[in-house]
Amino acid sequence: MKPSTSPSAPADEQAALWAARLDGSALSAADQRELAAWLAADPAHRPLLSSYCQFSADLEQQLPLLAGVRDELAESTTASKAARSFPWWRRPAWAGATLAAAAALAVFLWPGQPQNHSQNLGTAVAARQEFTLPDGSHLELNAQTAAVVELTSTERRVRLAGGEAFFRVAKDPARPFFVETPAGSVRVTGTEFNVRTESAASLEVTVREGSVQVRPGGSGTPRNLRGGDQLVSVGRTVEITALVAGRLADALAWRQGRIVFADTPLREALARFARYHGRTLTATDAAALRRVGGNYSLDDLDGFLAFLEETDGMGLHLTRSTDGAIRIGLPDES
Repeated sequence: MKPSTSPSAPADEQAALWAARLDGSALSAADQRELAAWLAADPAHRPLLSSYCQFSADLEQQLPLLAGVRDELAESTTASKAARSFPWWRRPAWAGATLAAAAALAVFLWPGQPQNHSQNLGTAVAARQEFTLPDGSHLELNAQTAAVVELTSTERRVRLAGGEAFFRVAKDPARPFFVETPAGSVRVTGTEFNVRTESAASLEVTVREGSVQVRPGGSGTPRNLRGGDQLVSVGRTVEITALVAGRLADALAWRQGRIVFADTPLREALARFARYHGRTLTATDAAALRRVGGNYSLDDLDGFLAFLEETDGMGLHLTRSTDGAIRIGLPDES
């Protein structure tokens, strides 16, 4: 008899049951539709199922020990409860290599949503992706961004090795949320903010809602930011600016696949496109001093380059190498 996954069952119990079913046998077409519906019902279901599947994988090496636990549980009231809740508990497959019973046992040995969770996240070239963590927090990663997530019963940490990420942190005063980068750290309990870091010397934090505490690596002095504030740290220089609504939206435009420049040095504009597309885009010293403005599609690199080459007033010339690298200079530098 297959375990029930009724909507009234707690989400963590349903996740453990699905993990068991996925491990025990191939799902029928009807089961696959049921699983797809359950995953679509709540964004938290997918990472929760992933946690239990990983937990089951970790238990695989402990089956001999778990057999002993099973014998002890058989003599307890917990065993009776397990037999009533999960009729397939006693199936002969326990003695085999499957982990169906082990996943069910996780409901009792690890009640509620898993407190300890680790996860590696990353995005490819020209790709953006959103992730939901088991605590309900959401992460949106810009292209070529890598992050390591670690959740425990006392704190939540994300290590951002490089790139850009937008965070919507679920409120949990008992478990502060930290974002660590090579250029400094951010501490919150529940808010919405953006972090961008390109090197160990640069950090940009933009707060959309709530408040955060930033400790730039260069200065070491904590800075408190509120909604609409943006901190830019380069080396030991730290600047905090209160952004009007329009500029705040511009700073977060990458989430919609856009990028907005306002009198931005060409060198910086090229660096943003270069990271997103994984391309080599450079400019001569003279061309790098030119300023760029406008709203562009991050995915349309060719359109941006055409603007630089064809717009009156820019006067720039592009040189393309066979390896895909592009160098931008003044016409008389070609």
